[in-house]
Amino acid sequence: MSIDLTAPPVPFSFEVYPPRTDAATRTLHETIAHLAAAGPRFISVTYGAGGSTAERSLDLLRHILRNTDIEPLAHLTCVGSTYDDATALIREFLDAGITSFLALRGDPPAGMAEGDAFLGDLESAAQLVQLIDRVQAARAPYTEAPIPGVPGAARVARGAKVDIAVAAFPTGHPRSRHPNEHIDALLAKQAAGATLAITQLFFHADDYLAFVQRSRDAGVTIPILPGIMPITSPQRLRRVLELTGEALPGELAVALEVEPRADAQREIGLAHAAGLAREVLEGGAPGIHLYAFNTHDTVLAVLREVGILDHHLSQENAR
Repeated sequence: MSIDLTAPPVPFSFEVYPPRTDAATRTLHETIAHLAAAGPRFISVTYGAGGSTAERSLDLLRHILRNTDIEPLAHLTCVGSTYDDATALIREFLDAGITSFLALRGDPPAGMAEGDAFLGDLESAAQLVQLIDRVQAARAPYTEAPIPGVPGAARVARGAKVDIAVAAFPTGHPRSRHPNEHIDALLAKQAAGATLAITQLFFHADDYLAFVQRSRDAGVTIPILPGIMPITSPQRLRRVLELTGEALPGELAVALEVEPRADAQREIGLAHAAGLAREVLEGGAPGIHLYAFNTHDTVLAVLREVGILDHHLSQENAR
C-alpha cells in the first residue's frame, strides 16, 4: 500500500503496561517520551487483574497527562468489584484528570472460577461503561459560562462526557457460548454508551475484516480499531498464545522457529505486523492500535515500514 500524501495522517495509538520497579519506571518514562513524540491519538495503560496494578497504572497515566500532549486512556476492569469499590476507583481516575477509558469485564481473580457465586456487582463491560458515565455525570453534571454584559448571569451547558472504549474479539471471545455472542456483547457495549472498540490481537487480516463486516451487519456502528501486536520471538508468541487462547499462526510460528538469530526474528515479526497493518487499512480500518510491550523501537519501526509515521511527520511539519 502506498500512502496518499494528500490524505490526513492515519491515526495510531499504543498500549503500555505499568512498570514493577523504579528502574523500569525510569526506562518506561523514556519510552513514553519517544512514543509521544510520534504523535499518537492516545496511549493506553493496562490494569492488572483484580486491580492489582491500580496505583501504578494511575501513576503512569498521570505521568502521560503531565509530561506529554497525548491523551492517556485508562484500562479499567470490573470483575470481582462491588458498586461502591468501582465507583470510588472511577472517581479517583476522573479526579486525576483522566477522561478516556477502556472498560473491560476482566478475568476472575486468582482462585475464583467463572461459575463461582461472587464475581462482583458488575456482570459485564457494558455495565461498567454505564457506571463510568453515571459517575462522571454525578461528578460534573453541568458547566457554567458567564454571559457577557449580564453581571451575575451564567449560561449552563451539559457537563463534559467521557470517552469510553471497549474490547472486541475478531476470532471470538474464549468464553463465548455461541458463535455470535461476542458480537451481541459488542452491541450491548455500544448501547451502554461505548464510543470506540479496540480489538484483541489477531494474526490474519481476514479475521479482522470479516469480524467488522459481521458486526456492521448486526448493527454495530462505532469505530472498530484493530489491535496489532508485533511478535518478534518464538518465546513471545508462545506467551501470547497462553494468555489469549488464540490458535497457533502456523506460518509465523515456523518462520520464527527456523530462524536462530534474534535480529532476524525481529525482522520477521516487524514484517508480519506491517503486513497486517497494510491489509486492514486497505480494508477500511479507522487506524492502528499497537501493543508496545513497553518499548518504542519495534512499534515505531512498524509504523515506518507501513509509511504511516513518515506521512504523519510530514503532515505535521507542513502545518
